[in-house]
Amino acid sequence: MGRSMIREELPTMADILAANGYRTGLFGKWHLGDSYPFRPQDRGFHETLNHGAWGITSIADYWGNDYWDDTYRRNGALEKKEGYCTDVWFDEAMAYLERRQAAGGPFFLYLPTNCPHGPHWVDDKYSGPYKAQGLPERTAKFFGQIANIDENMGRLLAFLDESGLAENTLLIYLTDNGTVAGDQVFNAGMRGRKREVWEGGHRVPCFVRWPQGNLGKPRDIDTLAECQDLLPTIIDLCGLDRATGAHFDGVSLAGLLRGTNKPLEDRMLVVEYGREKKAERENAVLWNKWRLINGEQLYDLATDPHQDKDVAAGNPKVAAAMQEHYQAWWRRTRPLYEQKRYIRLGMKEANPAMLYSSDWQDSYADNFANLAEGNHIGHWDVIIEQPGEYTFTLSRWHPAAKTALDAPLESPTGRTGKAVPIARARLKIAKANLEKTIPPGATEVTFTARLTPGTAELATWFLDGDGKELCSAYYTLVRRDG
Repeated sequence: MGRSMIREELPTMADILAANGYRTGLFGKWHLGDSYPFRPQDRGFHETLNHGAWGITSIADYWGNDYWDDTYRRNGALEKKEGYCTDVWFDEAMAYLERRQAAGGPFFLYLPTNCPHGPHWVDDKYSGPYKAQGLPERTAKFFGQIANIDENMGRLLAFLDESGLAENTLLIYLTDNGTVAGDQVFNAGMRGRKREVWEGGHRVPCFVRWPQGNLGKPRDIDTLAECQDLLPTIIDLCGLDRATGAHFDGVSLAGLLRGTNKPLEDRMLVVEYGREKKAERENAVLWNKWRLINGEQLYDLATDPHQDKDVAAGNPKVAAAMQEHYQAWWRRTRPLYEQKRYIRLGMKEANPAMLYSSDWQDSYADNFANLAEGNHIGHWDVIIEQPGEYTFTLSRWHPAAKTALDAPLESPTGRTGKAVPIARARLKIAKANLEKTIPPGATEVTFTARLTPGTAELATWFLDGDGKELCSAYYTLVRRDG
């Protein structure tokens, strides 16, 4: 929907650490923009190796990737790597740590794995023990992916110990949301799963280790916190200079971690899911022990951790205060949510530039199931940075698939994208409004237009022989010549 790209004016954790003299590296998942200036190497990371969009097999990922021996992006350039995806991320991370240790100086490593995201593919040696206990294959593979992550975490921890880095390395481990396939097996007494606003949809583990960091004895800290607290905490723990003018939604947890016993200010937090164009509200307000779900149902986690008994009727003032907070939060957040993100064309840092349907504004198409349907219409908001002759190459399928525009295509997941009777193509950007006939069997169609700097909508269409709109180009390569 065009909302996954981080707004340009926001500094990232990598930006702030890099400005403080840290070398920064990312290995794994990004999902915060696949075109300039939203790629990880554009947002503060010196070294990157990542797949496209939300995961392997997403529309923005390299065609044919299936978790083993895949092609990734090394600082934007394609590179094929041998091995299972999670193993690759950890191998690359440890090689990075070796380089940084040899070079000296502080470093930041961001290691976000795509597993245990679907599709749930993993070697049988990891899923087999779960399948042998009678779990369905998908669930067994989900837990098998986690077993592989556990094994790799063990390798990483052993590496830190053996290299001597462990003592003065701040290590933070956490997950990103609730379970996707394990809630019927084990859910830690919580209700809900990923994409749901119950506690099981957003409550996650967070472990912090720093032997030389004066964090005190190992313990649990029973305080409501959120992922937005991580950056202010790291800034305080590492003594960093904050970005000039930066506003932080989170607060520093450094005092809690170091045992100063200073409580955090009383605050409410918001979890919001899937605004898109849905009419229904999907949100939770968190306030100490209270949870307000969709502005209507109130739960007391102190007495009802599974969130079974709605106590809104008996606590109307609590429910009203939390709903008032949510409304104020949404009024403040909505303008930023709706703010356009512009992909920049004609820049030397990304010429040519590939645009993916996963970054269309207000139109959803980011996985092969969408691509298979062949009926989505969307556009990109762009800024033309330099004047010149621009070439636009439109594709329905990923260019590496080398498949005709009007032909079917089977994906690595086993799903077949249907054939659609594409016979013509149209492109519109700024003052250019171009259309042409496509020869049978063509895998792509190309337009050229002379453009001047400015903002524009880049819209594409594939049409049938009668001129009926079928879909937009899910992939568009843009090159500035001269």
